[in-house]
Amino acid sequence: MKPIIPTQHGAWAMLFIPFIIGIAAGSPTLYHLPLLLAWLFVYLGTYPLLMYIKQRRKKHLLQWALTYFVAALIFGSISLMHEWRIVYAAVIMLPLFLVNVCFAITKNERALLNDIAAIITFSSGGMMSYYFGTGILNQTAWWIFTLCFCYFVGSTFYVKTMLREKHNPIYRIVSWGYHALLIIGMIMLSPALAIAFVPSLVRAILFYGKNMPVLRVGTLEIANSVYFFFVILLMVNKL
Repeated sequence: MKPIIPTQHGAWAMLFIPFIIGIAAGSPTLYHLPLLLAWLFVYLGTYPLLMYIKQRRKKHLLQWALTYFVAALIFGSISLMHEWRIVYAAVIMLPLFLVNVCFAITKNERALLNDIAAIITFSSGGMMSYYFGTGILNQTAWWIFTLCFCYFVGSTFYVKTMLREKHNPIYRIVSWGYHALLIIGMIMLSPALAIAFVPSLVRAILFYGKNMPVLRVGTLEIANSVYFFFVILLMVNKL
């Protein structure tokens, strides 16, 4: 039976970028590898589970969800030998996942609130991987969460203006205003950080209204995410 793999390309960047930044900014350890695999399998498991909530007749979705979650449990158990307190991260993230479940039940997964809940979860992965290596939640950990959250919220606004909300002027105003205010805020907090968000503002304005295929929108967004990743990676230890 063919594996069920998530099709939301942007979610992969959200899954890995905060987590890897957290590793690099903290104290990398070999135990980060099973933690990363557990993190990956949890994500893989939630996708068919949310699909199953909407399509109860497709039992294979539940089978794949359970398979992924078992793999996550195995790798997570190895990680717990290094730092058992990451269990608290799962407890904190559970209510956010329940938000996703509620929107799946109502078949309204494209709602902005549902996206925000997912972004908070993914961004928290950066704090988790940082804490896992260092044993502390300091200013750097919160910067990792905040920067990733701010970036991916902007990415969500941008993608909506290019696809589902391309004819909605309110989203255009929100997207442009958000990116502009974000850069202004970063300049006030730490001018160097604004560099990570400038391309996001440029593409939000430059590409708006252009009839671009989904694949091109996604490809350009991946490129922008890679740029953000490397800029933050270079700066995070200086925060």
